[in-house]
Amino acid sequence: MHSRMRTLLLQKTFAGPSVLLALLATLLSASSFGAPERVSDFAMLDYGGEFHQLSRYLHRDALVMMSFDADCPDMDSHISRFQTLNEQWRQQGEAGISFVMIDSYGLGRDAVSVEDYSLPLLEDTGQLISESLEIDQAGQVLVFDPVRSTLLYRGPASDEVGEVLADFLDGGVEQTVNVPTQSCELSYPVRQQHRVSTPDYALEVAPIIIENCAECHRQDGVGPFAMDSHIMLMGWSPMIREVLLNKRMPPTQVDPYIGHSNNARYISAEELQTVVHWIDAGAPRGDGETDPLEQLDFSDRKQWLLGEPDYIVTGPEIAVASTGVLDYDFHTVELPFTEDRWVRAVQYQAGDESVLHHLMTYVVPPDEDFWGPERNNEIATRRFLEGYAPGKIEAVEFPADTGVLIPAGHRLAMQFHYVTNGRSTVDQTNLGLYFHDSPPKYEKLTQIVASHFTVPAQNNDFELQADHRFDEEVVVIGVRAHMHYRGKRMKFTATLPDGSALNLFSVPAYNYGWQPHYLLSEPVTLPAGTIIHVVGALDNSASNPTNPNPDASVPFGIFSWEEMFTGYWSYYIPDQ
Repeated sequence: MHSRMRTLLLQKTFAGPSVLLALLATLLSASSFGAPERVSDFAMLDYGGEFHQLSRYLHRDALVMMSFDADCPDMDSHISRFQTLNEQWRQQGEAGISFVMIDSYGLGRDAVSVEDYSLPLLEDTGQLISESLEIDQAGQVLVFDPVRSTLLYRGPASDEVGEVLADFLDGGVEQTVNVPTQSCELSYPVRQQHRVSTPDYALEVAPIIIENCAECHRQDGVGPFAMDSHIMLMGWSPMIREVLLNKRMPPTQVDPYIGHSNNARYISAEELQTVVHWIDAGAPRGDGETDPLEQLDFSDRKQWLLGEPDYIVTGPEIAVASTGVLDYDFHTVELPFTEDRWVRAVQYQAGDESVLHHLMTYVVPPDEDFWGPERNNEIATRRFLEGYAPGKIEAVEFPADTGVLIPAGHRLAMQFHYVTNGRSTVDQTNLGLYFHDSPPKYEKLTQIVASHFTVPAQNNDFELQADHRFDEEVVVIGVRAHMHYRGKRMKFTATLPDGSALNLFSVPAYNYGWQPHYLLSEPVTLPAGTIIHVVGALDNSASNPTNPNPDASVPFGIFSWEEMFTGYWSYYIPDQ
């Protein structure tokens, strides 16, 4: 509290409770006008594929960001001054200050070469972050306090940046410091277009919601609220805007520049601009006579898409509590097969879709549990059947002439993950199996590539790598990342026999709650002698919102309070 405020309070201490309360309210109200500007959380990938989110910088004192415009003639001088500031603070030993740049036109990696820059360059897809932060000049610098989500400074890369940072570290900044920036003016053509002509709810906005959101956000869906009408969408629009800009939604996002999978939730810059600008305009209903969201019908979600399965696995009855965070639930299911069976396709039918968040199934011998050889081995080959994730109902058909072998006498080991929604329930999920009439040419297998370790306390970027060499040619058809609460990122790469490198897939913002099996849209053939790599990091700091205790070191282990770093490669061996 400022000294003047303290003095006034002391002078009025004996004036009576009502006077004191009134004075407190006045002072607190007045002080709020002098506080630094609040900013909403935001997230972006940089052009190296790394994930950056303001709220993930809690382990840092400040985040300093400069607007980048590749076409601005003054850009080189802006960058030079900005890099000098970064170097000055680095030499002073202030490791708590992070410097980044933001490509305010979101040009994309194909248009911008990052080799010329020593600082991360963040891609502002659709210009939505820059316009939300009201960046109007190239070379404009913004200084953020990540802990309080406030803006401390807006202006050029000048001495004022250092002064604000020094004041902030010395005790705080009372209000946002604004200094005019003389540079190239930024334009936001799509925002201007949408201000002139607001996106139409029925024709433009609702189709995006139907395609990307409504399968989960519906009555009896796993989403925490339903998007089943305009009024519901409008009511939740501030939350929708927030989770779009900080990339919490759509879930299971991946690096769009590395590989492709229909299991990932991609959303285009145009779709993001349409929804966010519509929300900014007040989420108007428009003139359409019918509401597309009210017309949605999900009554067919219990159908078998490939017809009646050859065999239906009836899952266990699992009681799900009404509240709380639930750990994984493991069950094994006996099978009656007296001869080998080859599975060509599968489909899950969730018992209670509102609570079943994901499900993984392995084929295991009678003496193994769900983890099998993964419990102790860093490298293992297993029979992974398939996984379930919320969203559109799908039947997974394996590539032609491939199948998963269920040897006679083997069982299914299933891992269930549930979320609570305020009511207790019982889930019983069914799994439909479709068999080959005769053994296929190729067996679909899964290669486990893992690392064992101990994560130090308060380490926000504990880097890890695990490798495996394929001695024969393989065709990779899918990947899956698995870590626990400290998981941060994971990339799947390969070194070919000629020494060249290949990036297959990347999960830059891992979330323990979402662990889909990403089936590659285009299978990748790797020649014999290829070394595959799983490269990534764990975050055991306060910046990780799921971290139970950043002050504790965490050993490797299969339980959720321990930690894992495992990449799964689904593949088959083609004809030699």
